[in-house]
Amino acid sequence: MFSTAIIVFREVLEAAIIIGIVSAATRDVRGRKLWLTAGVILGLLGSGLVAASTGLIASLASGVGQELFNAGVLGIAVLMLAWHNVWMASHGAQLAISARNVGASIREGRSECSILLVVVGLAVLREGSETVLFLYGISASAASGANGMLFGGLLGTLAGIAVGYTLYAGLLRIPMRWFFAATGVLVMLLAAGMASSAAHFLIQADVLPSLASPLWDTSAQLSEHSVLGMLLHSLIGYDASPAGMQVVFYITVLALISLGMQWAAKPQKSI
Repeated sequence: MFSTAIIVFREVLEAAIIIGIVSAATRDVRGRKLWLTAGVILGLLGSGLVAASTGLIASLASGVGQELFNAGVLGIAVLMLAWHNVWMASHGAQLAISARNVGASIREGRSECSILLVVVGLAVLREGSETVLFLYGISASAASGANGMLFGGLLGTLAGIAVGYTLYAGLLRIPMRWFFAATGVLVMLLAAGMASSAAHFLIQADVLPSLASPLWDTSAQLSEHSVLGMLLHSLIGYDASPAGMQVVFYITVLALISLGMQWAAKPQKSI
């Protein structure tokens, strides 16, 4: 039961944090709730399809289909989050100033909400499918009964949602003059962490070299299995023992998104 609760807590927390940060970052975009809800529903449906096809996915590409699938989902999510930050760099100030301008908000909001659907849907899809796979492994190898797994899963789900909502509620209390900068940094760190995880899966699939594995090991100081470690992993992509290629991906994505945001904000500075 405890192992089930920990696994479900970690996966739900990651999805909840992504949804919370993206939702907070677009709080002035009209129609976002509908698109966020649609993304969650589509992600859950996709997770069910992935769960039903676990055998086929795992057998693809010489047995590394699951790693390639996870890397692909993460790669798309990184692109969407990067585009979100670049978009907000050029439209965030306008949204904050003209939030009550219905026509402009709806017109601008439609462009952003399509990204919300993809990001949230992919987040729920990845975490949901991983949860199903992990729980399947536990049920096949552990002696815990169905009732214990059900209770542990429910406990982990509630705890993950609670922590994710706490972060979301805290973001909403940030003064507007700092809000877009704070959420922009969080989204950028989320994307970098996802890129690092994608590199990890590609290394496991022997698509990329590790460069150095591990580059460092801080598991004794802060384990990824601790509550703080799981929270940092979800927020900023913390890895206690990353490979060198993961660090390259992390830094590269941070640099590219930062440059993209600076480029997108230039027209606003000249006005």
